[in-house]
Amino acid sequence: MDALVLGSFTGGLSLFIPGRSSWRSKDLKPVHFPGSSIRVQLPTCNSYNIIENFHTKRFRQHVVKHHARGVQETSTAFPKSNTKFLVKANSGHSLESEPGAYPNTPGNSVKNALDAFYRFSRPHTVIGTALSIISVSLLALEKLSDISSPFYTGVFEAVVAALMMNIYIVGLNQLSDIEIDKVNKPYLPLASGEYSTLTGIIFVTSFSIMSFWLGWIVGSWPLFWALFVSFVLGTAYSINLPLLRWKRFALVAAMCILAVRAVIVQLAFYLHIQTHVFSRPAVFSKPLIFATAFMSFFSVVIALFKDIPDIEGDKIFGIKSYTVRLGQERVFWTCISLLEMAYGVSILVGATSSYTWSKVITVLGHSILAAVLWIRAKSVDLKSKAAITSCYMFIWKLFYAEYLLIPLIR
Repeated sequence: MDALVLGSFTGGLSLFIPGRSSWRSKDLKPVHFPGSSIRVQLPTCNSYNIIENFHTKRFRQHVVKHHARGVQETSTAFPKSNTKFLVKANSGHSLESEPGAYPNTPGNSVKNALDAFYRFSRPHTVIGTALSIISVSLLALEKLSDISSPFYTGVFEAVVAALMMNIYIVGLNQLSDIEIDKVNKPYLPLASGEYSTLTGIIFVTSFSIMSFWLGWIVGSWPLFWALFVSFVLGTAYSINLPLLRWKRFALVAAMCILAVRAVIVQLAFYLHIQTHVFSRPAVFSKPLIFATAFMSFFSVVIALFKDIPDIEGDKIFGIKSYTVRLGQERVFWTCISLLEMAYGVSILVGATSSYTWSKVITVLGHSILAAVLWIRAKSVDLKSKAAITSCYMFIWKLFYAEYLLIPLIR
């Protein structure tokens, strides 16, 4: 038995505990049996405390050992679920934005389906598209009576058609980048396996057809051409065909994003309201020119910044982005510098306004945005993908904020 071992020694019998080679004399009390030559040394009360502590320690070790074995068996029996839990715990995304975030019940199946489509649609681009069209449409307003049912209808038609085309573009990009996204964005439904390739194809095909159908029945040529050019550039940017997949080339990729976000959105959707809804001749006003120029800077920044957190997958699959070529830190501070320059120019433009209210709002607004951007940039840990991704989403929030200021430029 490993608890107590009875051993014989030359001096008589004594108790032995593993790990204790000998007893101190004060811990043992000699006992002599009358009429016998046998003499036994028994532990004193002090020694019994030692024995009790020993057994307590051994019992605790036994419990810990079996608990560890049980945990190991559990993780062996359910390796997939444990791996999934660990990925979620370290991914930097909330549970609600992860694949299969809700238990598989009839009610939660609907939630999971909506959540998957939400991630598939890339909501930050959806918000940016809708907000930019509404903002630019406001530039066409000349008098209070312009705010009418035809105006609301024209804006609604443009937003819906553009959002469907937006989903086509981001969906096609995910279809073309499934393997890359398994490294860079494993939470997207195609990369995670929630959507099959066929499901993705059905989605992008359906939304492109519906977008063109709506643009055609509206009868607005600026709107239709905006959709068509966005379709062509979005397809050429992503699809893996000879002479296409322009995202492989950093400069061409940036020009595609600039053309859509800076030029097409500003000019085409403004002309849609100005010429189709209000039937007025095209007039390129100061706010429109400012919006196009400013968003050119911003589009370049988005085109460069979006590749910073994706450097790992881009290197593996041969995407020669500026981040791969120049490094994350250099591209990061180039983006921050470009935006700060754009805000500086915006402050000067606002200061030249002949309207006091416009001057105050635009100068103060752009000054605050510039300061907030600089403070945020200084706090980013460029060694953390989660921190860089968070900063990228912050850049999109600045993008939204700018479209709130653009209609106030006068």
